[in-house]
Formats: sequence, C-alpha cells, structure tokens
Amino acid sequence: MIEPMPADALPALAIHAAQPQVEDTRAPLHCWTLPDGQPWCLIHRTPAGYRMRFPTLADFLLSSDGLQVDCIPTASTDAPTVQHLFANQVLPAALSLQHRPVFHASALAMDGGAVAFLGNSGRGKSTLATYLARRGHALLSDDGLELRQAGPGWLAIPNQPSVRLWEDSRDALLPAEAMPSEAVAYTRKQRFPAHGWLPVCATPMPLRMACFLGDGSASHPVLEPLSPPQAHLAWVQHGFLLDVHDRQVLTRQFRHVAALARAGISYQLDYPRRYDVLPQVETLLLSMLENMPDSTGAPVGPPPSAHTP
Repeated sequence: MIEPMPADALPALAIHAAQPQVEDTRAPLHCWTLPDGQPWCLIHRTPAGYRMRFPTLADFLLSSDGLQVDCIPTASTDAPTVQHLFANQVLPAALSLQHRPVFHASALAMDGGAVAFLGNSGRGKSTLATYLARRGHALLSDDGLELRQAGPGWLAIPNQPSVRLWEDSRDALLPAEAMPSEAVAYTRKQRFPAHGWLPVCATPMPLRMACFLGDGSASHPVLEPLSPPQAHLAWVQHGFLLDVHDRQVLTRQFRHVAALARAGISYQLDYPRRYDVLPQVETLLLSMLENMPDSTGAPVGPPPSAHTP
C-alpha cells in the first residue's frame, strides 16, 4: 500500500520582492500550454528543486520535497493573482512532490461517498459541481483533488471550499448574494468562496465514483464504466506531475494510477452542455449510486452502463 504524507504537511509560501523574469535559454522539463497553444507554465529544475514560471506573471521556486514555495512576482502582478496561481497551479504540484496524488477534478459528497468529476479545462467540472452543490450535495473540492489510499479504497480529501466560474455559469447558478474573491489579472473566471451559500464537506470521504467528462457531443446524459486500460489512460491524463522525466516520480504515479484503474470506480460521463440538462445528470448519478454497494472505501465492480432516456 502507498502511504501518503500527513494531511497537514502543506507547503509554506514566501512572497518576495517583485523582479523581472530573467530569460532562461534551457529547454524546460515540461511546458503546460493554454488551449490556444501558448505557453502557460514552464518547469525547470533548480539546485534546490524546481521552478514554475508563469510568463509575465511570476516565478515559483519549489523545494524538492514540496514543503517550501518561494514566489518572485513581476512588478505588474498583484497579490490576488499570486494567491490564485499558488492555490490553483502550484499547490497541487507541490503536493505531488510529497508523494500525494492530485488530479484535475472537482468533487462532492453524494449518497454517503465522494463523486469526482475530471476533465480538461472547459469541460464543465466547476459548473456541474456548483449545480450539484446548490442541490444540497456538499462541496469537497473544485479543480484540484487530492486522493489518499485507505486500505483497498481511496479517500477524497477536502480542499478550497470555493468554485471558479465563467460569467454565464455565475449568472445561471449563483444567488445574488454570492460574492467573488478579488479579480486576478490573467483570467475573467472568478472564484466564489462557498461558505454561507453552498454546503461544504470538511471530512475526507470514500471515493465511490470518478466521472471523466466527455466533450458534450452526447444527445442526452450518458454514464458508462471504463475498462481498466481505459481508466488507466484517463487517470494518467488528469494528474498533476511536475517532473515528467523523473523515473521515481513516474513509478510512484504509475502505482497510484494503476490502483485507481483497478478499483472499478471510473466512468465516462457526457451530456449536452446546457443548464436545463443538469437535473437529468443529477438523477443519473444518484440512480447509479443507489445500485452500488455502500461506501466502505472498498473497490466496487462497475455496474451496467446507464443513461437517461
């Protein structure tokens, strides 16, 4: 069994005086890109660990054990943007250095366990999570989910009781009293703290279902189990990895992903991206959960595929 680090071993963030970013001509270990192909984060090794560079915004220096993060912003980057980058991009990477598997996912407590929604940016993770939370299913995490192995099963760890939404989802789903955090420089997407208007789950929950979101081409909501090879590939594609060339890191991630793929909890979920379809998605999810064994944390075999008429 893979033993995780203690849940309270979070990295310390130190913010330093602003400096211009010095050009680095070395090829990065890895480059995260935006949907339009532009570089979003360039990752380099340093003598003490790693540097995550967000061009024109900030450099984050991570210790090799993921316990210390130093930020050097540029002069034009304000404090809310630094905190936003740290919470959404750097913190999951730092946790991965602590041998803690983190995935691009939102999660809620539903029917006695956790249901996670995984997908690339723009697939609707936060919109779906917000709708379900407004329906009374407590929010566990939005867009960065840590999982911890517990016996034969997995626990979803609560994190950041808030949701990030584009303007159309905000207008469709949020009450008037929901107030966003301070705006950040690089995106129009806003973060809304959940306390006061969304139920929040602060207790780790057994992961009962992981739904990988399709592209929205389905004519109606469809939920189908993934085979172990399909699940393995899906989990690999949605993990946070800082150094994709480190053999020990890759081996550790492979072990996590292989165990998740074997657990029989991985599904493909697709539905038309319309707000009026979301009630059908909720009904479909609850129906599937009803037919599963209770959430003891033990792996369950995938039931037959399900869909709404």
